[in-house]
Amino acid sequence: MKRMLIPAAVVCCLFLSFCSSAPNLEPGLSQITEESLRHHIRAISDDSMMGRAPATRGEQMVVDYIIAEFEEIGIEPGMPDGSWVQHFPILAQQTDRNTSLRITRGNNTVHNFPFGTQLIVSPAQDQREISIRNAEMVYVGYGIVAPEEGWNDYKGLDVTGKILIMKNSDPANHPDKFDGEARTYYGRWTYKYEIAQELGALGVLIVHTTPTAGYPWSVVANSFGRERFMLKPEGEERAATQIQGWLSANASRALFESAGYDIEELFESAEFPDFRPIPLGNLRANIDVKATYRELSAQNVVGVLKGHDPILRDEYVVFSAHHDHLGVGFPVEGDSIYNGALDNASGVGAMLNMAAGFKAIQPQLKRSMLFVAVGAEESGLLGSKYFAANPTVPTGFMSANINLDGLNVFGPTTDLVSIGLGRTSIDAIMKRHAEALGRVIAPDPNPDQGYFYRSDHFSFAQQGVPATFTMMGTQFIGQPENYYREVIQPEMNRIYHTVFDEYNPDWDLSGAVNDTRLMFKVAFDIANAPEMMSWTPGNEFEAARERALQERRNMEQN
Repeated sequence: MKRMLIPAAVVCCLFLSFCSSAPNLEPGLSQITEESLRHHIRAISDDSMMGRAPATRGEQMVVDYIIAEFEEIGIEPGMPDGSWVQHFPILAQQTDRNTSLRITRGNNTVHNFPFGTQLIVSPAQDQREISIRNAEMVYVGYGIVAPEEGWNDYKGLDVTGKILIMKNSDPANHPDKFDGEARTYYGRWTYKYEIAQELGALGVLIVHTTPTAGYPWSVVANSFGRERFMLKPEGEERAATQIQGWLSANASRALFESAGYDIEELFESAEFPDFRPIPLGNLRANIDVKATYRELSAQNVVGVLKGHDPILRDEYVVFSAHHDHLGVGFPVEGDSIYNGALDNASGVGAMLNMAAGFKAIQPQLKRSMLFVAVGAEESGLLGSKYFAANPTVPTGFMSANINLDGLNVFGPTTDLVSIGLGRTSIDAIMKRHAEALGRVIAPDPNPDQGYFYRSDHFSFAQQGVPATFTMMGTQFIGQPENYYREVIQPEMNRIYHTVFDEYNPDWDLSGAVNDTRLMFKVAFDIANAPEMMSWTPGNEFEAARERALQERRNMEQN
């Protein structure tokens, strides 16, 4: 990948050539059809694939399906050794469901919160047996340490040996902090666990409410209460933290009341930077946690389509779509298979359609295309996290990541939502193509839910790669003004991470076709643009991008 620096005159010529030529995208766009999307969604979410949980026969079936489709399209294997699959090691962790959290005062039991209905908890790392007795509990508000925001919820608290109880999300009533109402990474449950481990707390329990989480308790129970997966820890060093998990709203309310506090007043106190930790009096936490483990190997599928420009073909546009879902779980209305049709058979279908489209116009591509169907997304973005940290090409050679996760299956819209609008130079390209189609690129309608940190593009962003993730628009053509909030959003809430996310022959995929074709045009322009994509100056991932580009410069000089 060693290259000479490109003279300014050459760049200018490339730009003029790019602008003056009129690409013929129709052969590629014609590959993106309702019929093809429907075929892929139906096949990938079929009961025979058993919900596609990591390291199961269902995962192997979907991996084989994607490889077969890539081969038929003419996509080449993308691994350095000429293979299709990047295996990555994971630990499957299952907490004993008989676990309960016993709250005591002196010799008396005040509460006993059972696993599943009021408590979801697991070992914080890879411990097999944990026994905690008489641990102090401290409410630490949002549990945030953010010096750049002038915010520290700990105020010098020694967390050693303590169970931290913290509120989900991040402060939203300060326009000049934490992006106002938009959720930042500080509001994600993953951050809550990370800061507890960093500070050396004994454990952390997040108070769940549907508004602060963005999903009901059933999603916590379904996603976190079953066998969970983590990337296998490397080395012997372990943090002091023993447990991590969630408390239901009802359990949290009862806990705080027993300590003499009103939950709403505690929540309100956490909204201000002068918040100080609040010990829960003489209440103590007692819990025994047992967990079993399996060492497994999950799979990312990697395909590549090479560009034709002698200078730019070593740079890549990266597409990601997760092929996994939640597998087989407890029966609901007689159904135990979590098919994941919308989430995310639809995104994989879109990626396969786009791969076929770009193959049809391959001679027009300057940069190369990298297609990555990642595994274990539902387990914490594990597949994309592993790939981004162990990429097949250095991240400094990746122009952009386009993530495909959940298509619009409810009909055409005049808008398309860009999660993270304003973060990258990709926005201008998206807006230009949307305007040409009489559409608009809209910001996230639910910025408080932190969607930018909840899908696979986040793993690429953390490595500095400018990334975008689109979601269905909210302005449905031919429908009432409130159609999205009154009809679509309740339906999405009903099926999200449940057995009801099944292929529906009545779905209107015309909106999915429109959205996928728009992003196809965006990806084509990224592939042929004179310069790689970039973060908006001051963005939180700009420093990581500069590190990746510096590593590239070092490679090219050696």
